[in-house]
Amino acid sequence: MGTPEFPDLGKHCSVDDCKQIDFLPFTCDRCHQVYCLEHRSYIKHHCPKADKKDVTVVICPLCAKGVRLNPDEDPNITWETHVSTECDPSNYEKVTKKKKCPVPGCREVLTFSNTIKCRDCTIDHCLKHRFGPDHKCPGPKKPASGFQFTSLLNRSRKEEPRPNQASATSSSRWSSFLNAAEAGMAKLSTEISQVWQSTRDGVGQSSSSSSSGRAGGTGQEEECPQCGARFSNVTTLVEHVKKVHERNNSQSRVFKMSIDVCPKCSKAFRDPVALVEHVERDHGGTSKA
Repeated sequence: MGTPEFPDLGKHCSVDDCKQIDFLPFTCDRCHQVYCLEHRSYIKHHCPKADKKDVTVVICPLCAKGVRLNPDEDPNITWETHVSTECDPSNYEKVTKKKKCPVPGCREVLTFSNTIKCRDCTIDHCLKHRFGPDHKCPGPKKPASGFQFTSLLNRSRKEEPRPNQASATSSSRWSSFLNAAEAGMAKLSTEISQVWQSTRDGVGQSSSSSSSGRAGGTGQEEECPQCGARFSNVTTLVEHVKKVHERNNSQSRVFKMSIDVCPKCSKAFRDPVALVEHVERDHGGTSKA
């Protein structure tokens, strides 16, 4: 059995008439014996413990529930355990009673094929009484009064207007509701205006920097201080730094760069020393406008 390299490889079938060596044997999960491909099933090798896999269910005549019999246990003990622990005779009527049409005098048993649910009262009826007038439908259910505005509106419709006292009560309710609504709208508008203003400020700074660079008319290129890449304007440089050099994409990190503009020719400089040298060289050594 096996090979010189793998002496434990393969096993013989446990069936006496077979004893065939199988290099991929099957182990029965009931009797734990080894079998070949042909005798691996319970029926082929006549497994003595195959009944433990069987599922036998007995319907209780008292509660109409299914009781599964355990193969390793006496059926009488299983039955006594069910009767003493989970048997409920009141459940028998719920299980065995067939659902019928709720219309008085109708004995039609409701099944899958003859059951219609009314769209208004949402109750199942038979085909004969499926329409509202046939089962005296009360109509659709009233909407839930959980929303404050709906309840106030319904109260105002039902209550008749009374002089002085009634008008004062309704006006106080409506005034409190309107005050709460106005406060919420004011808070929302304030938050929106703050976000809009911050967005405009950021766009204005980038546009002013790019326009000052264009006003010089000298084609000044902006250089990235980290990688040395050159760009035509400051806006492109800022976008490059955000995309390439900022690993964390958090909005709290914003690349800030100070730009100094020459008062004579509006040329933009990132270094104040370069601005002073430019003024002294190109404008006669004076920085006054």
